[in-house]
Amino acid sequence: MTNSLHPTRSGRSPVRRPALTLTATLALTLALGAACLTPTATATTPEATAATTAGASDSLVRSLNSRTPQWRSGASEDRTGGISGEQNLRQVFFVGNNWDGTADVIESGGAYGKLGRINMIPDKEERLREIYLNPVKLAYFLGIRSGPGEGHDQFVDDMYTTPDGTAVVASRPSFADVVSIDVRTGRINWRFPVSGYRSDHMAVSPDGKRVAVSASISNKVHVLDIATGEEAGAFSTGDKPHENVYTNGGRHLWNMSIGEVNTDLDAPWLDFTKGDRRITIADAKTLEVVKVIDMRERLDAFGREDLSDAIRPVAFTPDESKLYFQVSFFNGLVEYDVHRDRVTRVRELPKNPDTSDDRTTYVNDSRHHGMAMNPAGDKLCVAGTMDDYATVVDRATLTEGPLVTASKPYWATVSGDGEDCVISESGTDQVTAISFATGKKVATVPVGDHPQRVRLGHVPANWTPPAVS
Repeated sequence: MTNSLHPTRSGRSPVRRPALTLTATLALTLALGAACLTPTATATTPEATAATTAGASDSLVRSLNSRTPQWRSGASEDRTGGISGEQNLRQVFFVGNNWDGTADVIESGGAYGKLGRINMIPDKEERLREIYLNPVKLAYFLGIRSGPGEGHDQFVDDMYTTPDGTAVVASRPSFADVVSIDVRTGRINWRFPVSGYRSDHMAVSPDGKRVAVSASISNKVHVLDIATGEEAGAFSTGDKPHENVYTNGGRHLWNMSIGEVNTDLDAPWLDFTKGDRRITIADAKTLEVVKVIDMRERLDAFGREDLSDAIRPVAFTPDESKLYFQVSFFNGLVEYDVHRDRVTRVRELPKNPDTSDDRTTYVNDSRHHGMAMNPAGDKLCVAGTMDDYATVVDRATLTEGPLVTASKPYWATVSGDGEDCVISESGTDQVTAISFATGKKVATVPVGDHPQRVRLGHVPANWTPPAVS
């Protein structure tokens, strides 16, 4: 790699997270810890009882691991966007512009042309008024801005469309909620405030009827009816629940917790300050926890005590027998055998010589953040966030292809036709497509401020975007 891999980010805010003073770090850690101990539950519907256990019984583990699930690409829901045979719909990508509070709608393949934009915060003034009148909410709102928001408010994190393509459902971290927005009018259909003070990654069930959202301060996953916003239940997770994935044809829901990522206590010997990080697997119907995986034990058994067990983006193989994931501070990926319950391979990917070894400079502890697998299951696409590149990795050998220069790539997913990997370049406000076959860039399209999540979805075939104020 050459120094040219770090592209110029003209006119943008500094990408590296500024160092916090020790006093500020401890204050933020104590505040977030207190919220985890005494979360403010704002949901109005009952939660399903979900006892977090240290593991499942042997028979339950065998039952969970012996099933041959049906696969859905990437994070299980990306390929269909929650659609189930509806007619007169157009498949598109929704690009969440986190700092803008908008979602760009672009073509799901080909030239990836822009089709329109939706304002995801039409109620901004109302929400801000509510926040500024509540000292506790204001403290967390400002904490999100100075921490994970890198000096900006986080208005759009994750998005999925309803099965009929009439609405897009999105999590809004700074507003600690999930909303459904009519794609034609731009009006809010329903709003669900999560427990605690921040919403995060979501997942949609294979039938498109339920959406799961991580409440990252209260350590819970809420599961909602995607049409009405009514809560079906919730289950407890490790500290700072992050990515959610439906597996086994929608029978199980996996959650990966990443622990505390907004302090400068990043030295390996301070790992104990990062909290309880684990994979929590729940029954998707009852939301009872059926298995907990402590990846610390598995990584240690593989001889990688040096790696963090904070699991970032993941990708399953088509038969869900293997799980690939990224961890905090590491420029590479880990392979985990689901059936044998063990780490089987670890691959370190190239380091950009311009990337600092100072862990406190990594955005929210992410070295690499973004991963997707092609439909054939033989290629992985990796977003090298802090190393400013993306690359297609051969799954058999875990050998990387060409390093495609990209500015702070923050997510990776699969195009509608399965031919390309699509990454968000949050440093230069664009989305880039990379061919799985050649590993080379095939298209780039400009989008809004700080794109993060990119999700396949649907809109009506004759859709025209609402006016954006």
